Amino acid sequence: MTVHFPFQNTYAALPANFFARVAPTPVPSPRLIKLNRPLAVQLGLDPDRLDSPEGAEILAGKRIPEGADPIAMAYAGHQFGHFVPQLGDGRAILLGEVIDADGVRRDIQLKGSGPTPFSRRGDGRAALGPVLREYIVSETMAKLCIPTTRSLAAVMTGESVFRETALPGAVLTRVASSHIRVGTFQYFAARGDTEGVRRLADHVIARHYPQAASAERPYHALLEGVIARQAELVARWLLIGFIHGVMNTDNTSISGETIDYGPCAFMDHYDPAKVFSSIDEMGRYAYANQPRIALWNLTRLAECLLPLFSEDQEKAIAEAQLVLGGFADAFNGAYQAGLRAKLGLFTKQDGDQALAQDLLDAMAKNQADFTLTFRRLGDAALDPLHDRDIRSLFADPTAFDEWAGRWRQRTGEEPQEPAARQAAMRAVNPAFIPRNHRIEAVIEAAVNRDDFAPFEELLTVLSRPYQDQPALARYAEAPEPHQCVRQTFCGT
Repeated sequence: MTVHFPFQNTYAALPANFFARVAPTPVPSPRLIKLNRPLAVQLGLDPDRLDSPEGAEILAGKRIPEGADPIAMAYAGHQFGHFVPQLGDGRAILLGEVIDADGVRRDIQLKGSGPTPFSRRGDGRAALGPVLREYIVSETMAKLCIPTTRSLAAVMTGESVFRETALPGAVLTRVASSHIRVGTFQYFAARGDTEGVRRLADHVIARHYPQAASAERPYHALLEGVIARQAELVARWLLIGFIHGVMNTDNTSISGETIDYGPCAFMDHYDPAKVFSSIDEMGRYAYANQPRIALWNLTRLAECLLPLFSEDQEKAIAEAQLVLGGFADAFNGAYQAGLRAKLGLFTKQDGDQALAQDLLDAMAKNQADFTLTFRRLGDAALDPLHDRDIRSLFADPTAFDEWAGRWRQRTGEEPQEPAARQAAMRAVNPAFIPRNHRIEAVIEAAVNRDDFAPFEELLTVLSRPYQDQPALARYAEAPEPHQCVRQTFCGT
């Protein structure tokens, strides 16, 4: 029997200038290397049928499933602050939409499926390394409860792609609540197409923000909703030490999901100025800059919506500025609440923000590992004897001692038992993250030796990031100096 996708294609029903109809470019010999079977079931797909030669051909773009309406979406975007009026899906093709087991509409997209009218002389292909990176990181983000696109499958194509050298080609099947971006709005706004902006806004309201439809001012409510989700999302990035790497407006999802895992990375030692991306030479998207950049990107969205706010431009600008003013409170509220949880604080007091910042400052000064410090702090909440495990992370251990005294005084003002505090802290402070040197080792084994055992083992570890896994404890360790990855690269 054939693989069945119950497609419903609402985006492809929008006007023709929203996309280009284009089929994936067939590949010679697709080979399925990873199928996300639980996600397939969630999407109403049969994993056994997907895990077949026919399934591999569909997931590689060699065969188009019945009911698909393949399109490449049009969008524009600010890339490192510079506006490009036409970008679009240059190496990704949206097959269609399905309704998942929770009643949520989800896009199914092939990334690396060949050139489109938006490819700008690119080959439209993806190399195996970036596909594995996105699979690993996006699925870890899901397990960390961070809103994210998902990875349904990774397929090798049987052909090479050429970057600095010849590399194995691959296709990632990506799943998202939608692939609509701030840059999608910018595409129409840049052309003075107010009706296009309106049609897109109405589509987004119906798909992602239905409560806005009944608001007194629906487009204001739409902007408020996107701001709230982005503020929450970026706060959660910071709380796990995540650096997106390319926070361009075309990589800012309207649905509030993390999208486009290019040169992304998780910090090892805490450094608010940390940059990994090889193309971010000025540090625009450094770890601590991410909230500011999120607001900058949202301001670009607000500019697109101005004609829908009011025909009086000054009035529209004033109203947009008022809505944008809510970002700071939304972000700070989510971030500070998250920090209190990481510190094991159950109540809110005036000095909590300073207490958290003092720890972060000491970590930065002493090059303490971000993930390990917070994870071990939970054990220290249970028994002060575990302080030694944290002290060993600090170049000057006494920097932790001084802070720990104030932290214990603060936690002592709450009635929770130490075991309850430890349990709460373990639920928000992961033991395992996809450390950069581990990802690089996985890619090296797969690309150079066709060995996917390290990939599978890393995925197994990261499927339970908040649980101790003694047999795999080495994956929690920080890299040795010679293992540190200092730069990550975009896969295009």
